Amino acid sequence: MSVNVNRSVSDQFYRYKMPRLIAKVEGKGNGIKTVIVNMVDVAKALNRPPTYPTKFFGCELGAQTQFDTKNDRYIVNGSHEANKLQDMLDGFIRKFVLCPECDNPETDLHVNPKKQTIGNSCKACGYRGMLDTRHKLCTFILKNPPEASDSGSASVKKEKEKKNRKKDKENGSGSGEAGNQDNIDAPEAVDRDDDDEDWAEETTEEAQRRRMEEISDHAKNLTLSEDLEKPLEERVNLFYSFVKQKKESRTIDGADKEILAEAERLDVKAMGPLILSELLFNENIRDQIKKYKRHFLRFCHNNKKAQKYLLGGFECVVKLHQVQLLPRVAIILKDLYDADLLEEDVIFAWAERVSKKYVSKELAKEIHAKAAPFVKWLKEAEEESEGSEEEEEEEDDENVEVVYSSSARELKVETVKPDTPEKEEEDIDIDAI
Repeated sequence: MSVNVNRSVSDQFYRYKMPRLIAKVEGKGNGIKTVIVNMVDVAKALNRPPTYPTKFFGCELGAQTQFDTKNDRYIVNGSHEANKLQDMLDGFIRKFVLCPECDNPETDLHVNPKKQTIGNSCKACGYRGMLDTRHKLCTFILKNPPEASDSGSASVKKEKEKKNRKKDKENGSGSGEAGNQDNIDAPEAVDRDDDDEDWAEETTEEAQRRRMEEISDHAKNLTLSEDLEKPLEERVNLFYSFVKQKKESRTIDGADKEILAEAERLDVKAMGPLILSELLFNENIRDQIKKYKRHFLRFCHNNKKAQKYLLGGFECVVKLHQVQLLPRVAIILKDLYDADLLEEDVIFAWAERVSKKYVSKELAKEIHAKAAPFVKWLKEAEEESEGSEEEEEEEDDENVEVVYSSSARELKVETVKPDTPEKEEEDIDIDAI
């Protein structure tokens, strides 16, 4: 039975299919292990060596793995269900197979062991980028590149044939007339009837444009790895120039994905908000926060380090437009908070310490003083929300009583209604009887 490679796609006519994982548990006790019976077929559908997903399972489960390529046996130590491994395979596909841009599995990995980088290119949309090498599997991939692991007997035969041809040519040219002319085979082109085949190069504008695109793609691959070797300062300057060019060409409004991809390529994602603040914010910062919210969210969402750089960029903008922005510091910080660009913890940590990293100490103190009312409001709002939750819990606890019964197996929880005072009986006058 086959399933979609990207299982988040429910379309039954989805063209990218793979067989469902079949797992077989063998052995007992300490020697128990799980054999993935059809790992070769699954890996073939993903265009990855079967050792990669197997090793990924080992990394995620904290178990040892074994590869027997001759007998196509791929083993993970321990007892594991097929459904659990299938769900885990989805994680491998997301990280190492699907294209980040188009979500298609038509990607190839390009490993550079010397520079310790793993490139990723998509044949469907043309995306080119770098993989995040923090996962343990990346160490295994760097030591076992796809080309090396995929090279089988066929590639070895081809290499031998090439060497033999070279030797034959050398022997033929060196022997002269002494060579045996009867044993020389005619070239393949002579054996076929290819008289009508056109060997001339296309000279149309479209063909020339296509060749130039191929050249530029190769150039991109070369610069991709070279830029990462540059110092941090140079990489930041490259990112600054990239964003500035987008702004000057008036294409920055819809370029949020490209800007993020460039920051990730140069490994300066955390510092992105600092550069964006310098280029996109001025005295009209409140309107610009709304306009470029999506750009900043791509960097700041669940990234506290990037949020700290955003606060640094905000201080720089206040320095440049001190007269207009210093009195409005609190309201601007609230705008950043309401736009989900800053979290409470980051704001509290920033407010506790005055830093002269981005501006002078005197200006930093002024900015913090202006921000104090907002920080105070934020703390009070947080305390009120916590207090209301505690009160609700206490009210629920007051109306609950635990009743113990010797005949019951479990404790019973009953809701107790408050006692209502009974009406006092009317006083009876004894003398009136």
